[in-house]
Amino acid sequence: MPFDLSLYLVTDATLCRRVGLEQTVEAAVKGGVTIVQLRDKHASDEQMIAQAKRLKAVLAGTGVPLIINDRLKVALASQADGLHVGQSDTLAEEARNVMGQGAIIGLSINTLEQLQAAPIELLDYVGLGPVFATVSKQDHAQPIGFDGLAALVKACPLPSVAIGGLKADHAISVQRAGANGLAVISAICGQPDPYQAARAFPVFQAASVS
Repeated sequence: MPFDLSLYLVTDATLCRRVGLEQTVEAAVKGGVTIVQLRDKHASDEQMIAQAKRLKAVLAGTGVPLIINDRLKVALASQADGLHVGQSDTLAEEARNVMGQGAIIGLSINTLEQLQAAPIELLDYVGLGPVFATVSKQDHAQPIGFDGLAALVKACPLPSVAIGGLKADHAISVQRAGANGLAVISAICGQPDPYQAARAFPVFQAASVS
């Protein structure tokens, strides 16, 4: 399905607790979020499946895809639109084989070596970063900065989304580096008004991907 990486929301159940996860996602999409990833390293598969189904209902009719982080079983059971995997997560090959050609498959990339080894023909996009160190993910790889981001974008034949400690005032720098969008967690999750938090991001000049 077509997707737009311009403003990519990665959920955090703890940060969203005060407002509510579904309420955060619904408000953020109204504010401009173009794609949503359900990420929860602590929930069981069953809990995540239930949550994914609730988010699918929230996103119905918006055209905003739901991507599951890492959990292939969850993506299949919830009929999510795609799966995002890390270097040590479910293999991209397995995800593509099981979910089919219509699924949106993304892979996290931190280095040029990882990019060169990636199964590009099986992927729809890559997540590049972290740009900065972030408390949202304690085990993140070495930050690459905007120069590192630009170098990876230049070498990458796929659409890309930057991630890692990014805020609204970083959007222009991300765009100058050539990425198709930026992914955020705490810049929206945990904010008292997720709608206004999403609205704070400038319109990203990035075309949808078919």
